[in-house]
Amino acid sequence: MKQEETEIICGLYPRVSTEDQSRFGHSLDEQEDRLQKLCEFKGYKIYKVYREEGVSAKDTNRPKFQEMIQDMKDGKINKIIVYKLDRLTRSIRDLETICIMLEDYNCSLESVAEEINTGNANGKFFIRMLTILAQLEIERTSERTKFGLVGAAKKGHLSGKPPIGFTKFCTNSKFIGEIIFIISLFTIDKTNLIS
Repeated sequence: MKQEETEIICGLYPRVSTEDQSRFGHSLDEQEDRLQKLCEFKGYKIYKVYREEGVSAKDTNRPKFQEMIQDMKDGKINKIIVYKLDRLTRSIRDLETICIMLEDYNCSLESVAEEINTGNANGKFFIRMLTILAQLEIERTSERTKFGLVGAAKKGHLSGKPPIGFTKFCTNSKFIGEIIFIISLFTIDKTNLIS
């Protein structure tokens, strides 16, 4: 006797931060179109599209994301579909929490671009590996940026806007002596500036 297949009811989650949209062209409309085409091709039913615009994936405190998770908990959806994994989260910790929650509520995650489907063991393994690699790249980029900023500062090139009355290199400042004095006080004893 053939076991009856569960109907796949999806929540589609397109997301852009303004930075992502400008850098990579991941428009919400383009993402949504691809998610809908995947559902049409695979015969999935779409419950709702949770469009998240101008919101970073640094954490899960996003209105549409939270609404989608609540709908999953309420049994309204049993699959979440994203265009790319980084549309869902950029954090290893958050992804692990999401994966556990998906398993607890018999829901799976599918990514169009990476061809990930957590409905099987290989998909569950692969999604975690991709996130670890993404986290590594974020941390390496941060290290390179900090290294570059330190090197630039040593050569006298400071990033950011200089304080009022100063130029970027302090060469035209009539207050250069005072600046050096204040910095020396601060580096010798931070409490001197407070007292």
